Amino acid sequence: MTLMSQELTLPHYGEGTPQTIKGYMTNTLESGEVLPWFPIQEVVITARRTFSNAKKRQEYLRLRKNVIRVLPYAIYAQKRYEQLDRDLALVRGRREERKLIKACESEIKEKIKNEVKNMTISQGQILVKLIERQTGNTSFEMLKDIKGGLTAGIYQGIAKLFGHNLRATYD
Repeated sequence: MTLMSQELTLPHYGEGTPQTIKGYMTNTLESGEVLPWFPIQEVVITARRTFSNAKKRQEYLRLRKNVIRVLPYAIYAQKRYEQLDRDLALVRGRREERKLIKACESEIKEKIKNEVKNMTISQGQILVKLIERQTGNTSFEMLKDIKGGLTAGIYQGIAKLFGHNLRATYD
């Protein structure tokens, strides 16, 4: 294989502009034909999942459906938490911090209030675990950092009444 300084225009279908790749690897065949060579990311192929009985299969499919439903909210929570963390680092006074936190909280409530209210209890439990997986902090730790220990404790008590645990970790 040799590195060529040629340009390759990738096939282009539909609207937009074609993509051109400069300086790509090539492989020359015995017949003299030059083929472009591009490394691609590794793809892992696994065997089809097998279940011991129909009940286990249904549980898995339900879990998968619930995870797919709540994962976008966990990703949104991660991005919003990271943004809030960056914004809080730039703020000087406690009063400004509270205003920023309140504005962030009202933005989140306005954006996803109805969707979260319509979640089932199991979807809520999955969301708490996925938020921990995405951010590296449990929901309780995040609340404690942002709102304080007393508020986090109150929210934990309310969550316990509904079968949740804000300290739950992703396993």
